[in-house]
Amino acid sequence: MSRLIPELICSDLQASLAFYHALGFRIRYERPQERFAYLDRAGAELMLEQPLHRDRLYPRAEMVHPYGRGINLTIGVDDADQLHTIVRSLGIELYLPLEERWYQRATDTIGVRQFAVQDPDGYLLRISQDLGTRPRQNHS
Repeated sequence: MSRLIPELICSDLQASLAFYHALGFRIRYERPQERFAYLDRAGAELMLEQPLHRDRLYPRAEMVHPYGRGINLTIGVDDADQLHTIVRSLGIELYLPLEERWYQRATDTIGVRQFAVQDPDGYLLRISQDLGTRPRQNHS
């Protein structure tokens, strides 16, 4: 089990499962009677739950769409271009278009090929493929 696994509250578990299935996630296990599913995509894990009622872990604030305000979940993939093609063929709206970006760190620069989408409840997902590192360029 991963050391950090987000559990996303959803308004329609079946719609969310269809969305995440399109992104390549598979159900690792589920509890249909509790409207809960644990998903995995090559080690990227998350849980989905459509609460039956307000229980001990239900958010205390009113759930208003988009649920995922302030959350940007990065999902590492080996196939950003292929997944981008699938997402576009399904008519899923892009939140951030496919791009190559290089981010400076202390001693080097890390590259990613990425795009972002929102799931049915508004959780922002950044799909990111590692392009490796290169020396940091110092501009004076």
